[in-house]
Amino acid sequence: MRMIGHLDSGVKARSFGDYLTVKGIENEIEPEKDGTWAVWIRSEEQLDWAKKLLSLFQKNPTDPEYQTATRAAEAVREQKKKEQEAYERRVKQRRHLFRPMTAYGFGPVTFVLIFVSVVAFVMSYLPDGAHVKQVLSISDMDLKGVEEMSYLHAFVARLHAWRIVLPEIRHGQAWRLFTPIFIHFSFLHIFFNMLWLRDLGSMIEGRQSSWLLLIQVAVLAALSNLAQYFVMGGYFGGMSGVVYGLFGYVWIRGKYDPASGLFLHSSTVTMMIIWFFVCLVGLMGAIANMAHAVGLITGMAWGFLSSLRHR
Repeated sequence: MRMIGHLDSGVKARSFGDYLTVKGIENEIEPEKDGTWAVWIRSEEQLDWAKKLLSLFQKNPTDPEYQTATRAAEAVREQKKKEQEAYERRVKQRRHLFRPMTAYGFGPVTFVLIFVSVVAFVMSYLPDGAHVKQVLSISDMDLKGVEEMSYLHAFVARLHAWRIVLPEIRHGQAWRLFTPIFIHFSFLHIFFNMLWLRDLGSMIEGRQSSWLLLIQVAVLAALSNLAQYFVMGGYFGGMSGVVYGLFGYVWIRGKYDPASGLFLHSSTVTMMIIWFFVCLVGLMGAIANMAHAVGLITGMAWGFLSSLRHR
């Protein structure tokens, strides 16, 4: 909240507050001990504009434009009230459908993603498990010797050999672009990925929408899978690229747009960043670090850009 100035009467303050509301500037007015009224606004980005409007108002507070703002402001507030009630009903209905495993419920898209991941994991340990991983992987074919190259040389090698990479996807098996996220190589691998997916995915569904989460998972999966393939080959899997993308989105969106309802405690952010670098330096063995990095950067950028629009 930032104070932009004072008005000498409550009538003027309420009239100007209604005018700001009509202009889309959230504000509050409050009396001071000296008899004046302070005008506060919520958004830092609207500070200069609000100050300019206050200056114009002080020059001519009886302008008919300000007199008609009260009724329009009431309509704006009523519309916002209806939107908030509709949002709360949607969240409540979702919570009743998938009873809470978290404070914001268990989102339906999150539930489906976890279910498919668990089924794929169990099937991969059955007698025909190798075939399951093969069908879900991004490609059965890889370039010989690329795995021993550096990230940059491997990337360049695949660009030069574009005509022979990802043959399955180029011939219609488009699902392979997304399905590596359902491949997991150990119980701990899937256990921790599903815990994070449950919390982050359900938070986005509960605070925003299931459609948004579905779109985010698809975009994050495609980008992180492609990035990992082009630097390290086709033998990889896991939801962690998507998880880091959702983490980056919730972190940055909540930081710059608190009204979104998204929030991560600073200790959680610190732990995730530390784990990112622990994996990056190789302390945990073979990890899909490029998928982590691309997912995290994409999620952070998504959170920041969306916060600009909604702020």
